[in-house]
Amino acid sequence: MPIVRFIDQSSGQVLEEVAAEAGDVLIDVARFHELPLHWRCGQGTCGTCKVRVEHVAQPGTVKVGRKERNVMLRAGLIDAAMAAAEEWPDTADTWRLACHLTLGEADWRVLLPPAD
Repeated sequence: MPIVRFIDQSSGQVLEEVAAEAGDVLIDVARFHELPLHWRCGQGTCGTCKVRVEHVAQPGTVKVGRKERNVMLRAGLIDAAMAAAEEWPDTADTWRLACHLTLGEADWRVLLPPAD
């Protein structure tokens, strides 16, 4: 059972530490625990649920679907070269959409950006 720590990226303060289930979608975990993760659609089309994630398997690579890449490009979070790549660096510096992230067995630190 992974532990997910939601961190305010500005202050570094832990906002909440929750136990989740492997297979849970990150945005659902955040909404269930009423965490300040900003989102509008919850369907992967608006780009507002952007987060950065830290976990023990980093650095590595991760497969990213076309829908997430297109939304991130429209939101100005990635460039055209990254939008064309099916694999991205899996690092704490890489923006991802919480509605596209499924938890595994490892603990995660989720860095929440300041409100826009």
